[in-house]
Amino acid sequence: MWLSAAAGLCASLVGLGLARFAYTPLIPALIAAKWFSPADVVYLGAANLAGYLAGAIVARELGARAGAVRSLRAMMVLASLCCFACSVPISFAWFFVWRFLAGLAGGVIMVLAASTILPHTAPNKKGVVGGVIFAGVGLGVAASGTLVPLLLRQGLQEAWYGLGILSVLLTLASWKAWPADVRGTKAVVRYRAASRPRSPAIGALYAEYGLNAVALVPHMVFLVDFVARGLGQGIFAASQYWVLYGIGAIAGPLVTGHLADRAGFGPALRVAFLVQAVAVLLPAVSAAPAAMIVSSIVVGAFTPGVVPLTLGRIHELVPHNSAVQGAAWAQATTSFALFQAGGAYALSYCFEHSGGDYALLFMIGAAAVTTALAVDLVVGLLNDPMRS
Repeated sequence: MWLSAAAGLCASLVGLGLARFAYTPLIPALIAAKWFSPADVVYLGAANLAGYLAGAIVARELGARAGAVRSLRAMMVLASLCCFACSVPISFAWFFVWRFLAGLAGGVIMVLAASTILPHTAPNKKGVVGGVIFAGVGLGVAASGTLVPLLLRQGLQEAWYGLGILSVLLTLASWKAWPADVRGTKAVVRYRAASRPRSPAIGALYAEYGLNAVALVPHMVFLVDFVARGLGQGIFAASQYWVLYGIGAIAGPLVTGHLADRAGFGPALRVAFLVQAVAVLLPAVSAAPAAMIVSSIVVGAFTPGVVPLTLGRIHELVPHNSAVQGAAWAQATTSFALFQAGGAYALSYCFEHSGGDYALLFMIGAAAVTTALAVDLVVGLLNDPMRS
């Protein structure tokens, strides 16, 4: 069980923590080295989110046909390859394709990793194992924030090499640790037979999860650039905030899981939305170190921390059928990816056409998660019988 959990941690670390989030602390260096313009690097970050959407959409079909474990291994290999490919700035189109593929790998991993491991986990250990899997995201963020500044001392190209080598090592280390695979015709039949649950509550949850995704974009894409260039503090100071973001992301799933165990997944989600709204807004209100530290840690914590809350809420709202729950989780992940990709492109447009107004981005993010809270409260007031 713990070997499988370690494999899931490695997968989320590679596919999300490194191949996806390590791009953020590299943004100022990409601009300084004149590989791309400020506008270009933001759109390249959004390309990764578009790839994540594509990965979330194809993940279950891919897992059913090729096998979940085989697909997960392939996506870790692809994510590693993307790091090496990005070490060569051939053109904007070249970089766009590889950033898209890195996002696709992360989307597939997000949908398949937990659903592959948790069925092999004892019921009283699912929360802990799920926390371990999703903590890989935070470990990747913290590792990227620590390693990227060190690697950049050797050069931008060498930084990409370092991320690629680390990804390869983690892929190899986890190769034999995955649980037994299931694939073929029966898996495809089960996939297609599992209908997506339909109810106002589950539909609202998809929308809330998507709005939460929009709220995370300002920190995920712009935080390091905001500190380094917007506040003029440089890449070293910016990377320190990114490490704090990663530290929060490591603890986030464990903290939110504990909160859900005590209060229930529905109330825990509402608390999460409220706390995030304040934390996302903070950089627009104050650039003081204390405010930036709190904002970085709290938003970092909820970046992966909202995932087990949403997954747990799905298990409350749909029948106790793993195939149906899997279909609902894939739909929720797709909603998250769709809103996040759309939000990233919209915020990139706002950033470019507002003359680089970072405060506007954080205000939009706070408004998005506040809307998610409002939706959840309205659905609760309707007294839907499926709500706890």
